[in-house]
Amino acid sequence: MAASMEHVETVESTETVKTEDPETKRDYEPPTAGTEDPDPDPDPDRDPDPDSDPDPDPDDDDGGPQVPRIRDTPEDIRLEAIANTVAFHPTRDILACGDIDGDVYAYSYSCTEGENRELWSSGHHLKSCRELAFSSDGLKLFSVSKDKAVHVMDVELGKLVTRIPRAHSAPINTLLLVDENILATGDDGGTVKVWDMRRGTAFMDMKHHQDYVSDITVDESKRILLTTSGDGTMNVFNIKRRRFDLPSEYQSGDLTSVALMKRGKKVVCGSSEGTIYIFNWNFFGATSDRFAVQAESVDCIVPITDSIMCAGSMDGFIRAINLLPNRVIGCIGQHVGEPIEQIAKSRDTGLLASCAHDQLIKFWDISSLPGTTVSDYRKRKKKGGRLKSLSKKALGDNDFFSGLVEETEKKEEEEGEDESDSDSGSD
Repeated sequence: MAASMEHVETVESTETVKTEDPETKRDYEPPTAGTEDPDPDPDPDRDPDPDSDPDPDPDDDDGGPQVPRIRDTPEDIRLEAIANTVAFHPTRDILACGDIDGDVYAYSYSCTEGENRELWSSGHHLKSCRELAFSSDGLKLFSVSKDKAVHVMDVELGKLVTRIPRAHSAPINTLLLVDENILATGDDGGTVKVWDMRRGTAFMDMKHHQDYVSDITVDESKRILLTTSGDGTMNVFNIKRRRFDLPSEYQSGDLTSVALMKRGKKVVCGSSEGTIYIFNWNFFGATSDRFAVQAESVDCIVPITDSIMCAGSMDGFIRAINLLPNRVIGCIGQHVGEPIEQIAKSRDTGLLASCAHDQLIKFWDISSLPGTTVSDYRKRKKKGGRLKSLSKKALGDNDFFSGLVEETEKKEEEEGEDESDSDSGSD
């Protein structure tokens, strides 16, 4: 069944040219003999029409071309259903998303107002699309679904090129593209499979989790696979030796996400209770530290630098968090009152995209985050203090009070400088 495509309509802006009526010529009668011209030599410096503009501004003309507005971030994309997953193309300004109806969409995005375009859509999944990912060259798009199938699509044409039906015995929840040929998937029953996509078969099929597999990551050498689960554990698999190595100790809540930080020396896991658990590499059995973010949950994590990550939560906030010293830097953005499903960063780390239950894909400017430094000095926070906004858009578009809030935050920071706290690096 071929993917349905929508042709991109190229809208050519037609410029309306206003043709002004020629000046009404005065009737001219030749002078008769003995009659002088009443104005034989008019003043050349005199303006014949005092109301006319000698140097009209083309921008003031209502019929002239209008310069498109350039925004800090692309406009929001409104969907017909809640999106579960979102991903950026590795080389082009293209974004893909999958929704609860099983549809997959590809959009081109731009900071120029009105330039976001839907490229194509696919309805091949029979049930909710849970996660998707682009190949490293951007030519293929991999997706998994509640219908237990793995799909591979041609990004340029939006056509289905490979389908593995009944890839799992339970609905598939997450995927990770290890390299151009190796794909890892995890399902709701706790099973992890690693696929050789050249053959379309799984060379690892292991069930060591007692609940759904929430997230998967891999080390830089593509040898060690880490998985998190709703059973509160992180499991370690060796892809090269095709074996299960060990589980971590149980945590009190679901482990919802996993990422590598500090050049692979630290592993961070988000949880349903709003705590980030930190493991040292090669010491996966027990946590080395934990950090309470004061959020309802930490459902998804995206590393921005070796020390800074962005985390999406059930309360609708996207927080920027520094690791060691452990600090919540501030708020990147929010889907007001709507749980965030997934976040993704662009190829140049300038934009962050998020999808939530409000059926919107929003874009956030994170270009300043890589240059952010966090001091070891810890300021005491007031109870019920406001989460610092890292951009005006974090408070909502066109927020009238954004300037007042920024001034209030500066005052709070100045007041906090006089107060010390004996606690050091972590919460």
